[in-house]
Amino acid sequence: MTDPRSRRPRPTSRRPTGLSALPSPAARGLAFGAIMVAGILGAIIGYGVVDVQCRNGCGSWPAVGAVLGALFFGGGGAVVAVLVLRASGEWRRVDLDAEPRPGHPPEL
Repeated sequence: MTDPRSRRPRPTSRRPTGLSALPSPAARGLAFGAIMVAGILGAIIGYGVVDVQCRNGCGSWPAVGAVLGALFFGGGGAVVAVLVLRASGEWRRVDLDAEPRPGHPPEL
């Protein structure tokens, strides 16, 4: 009787073999941090705008302004972060695919 486990293929290494479209973990972390900072600052601005306009107790309107400001600014920061990450990925790919110019040594 043969062991069914012996017929399984051996796992291969999981190293990437080509270029990856993913940005580096550091770049993704910086983008996440920038989005969070933009959202926090948007919440502060939204709260402040509504609070300045209120007189004699506004109830929960300053909180609504804070939430809307956080969503608006965080969304804007996310759009900018995605565009920057995609542009840097394309820039890196173009640098790696570039042909050496005549009379110039290839760049490493």
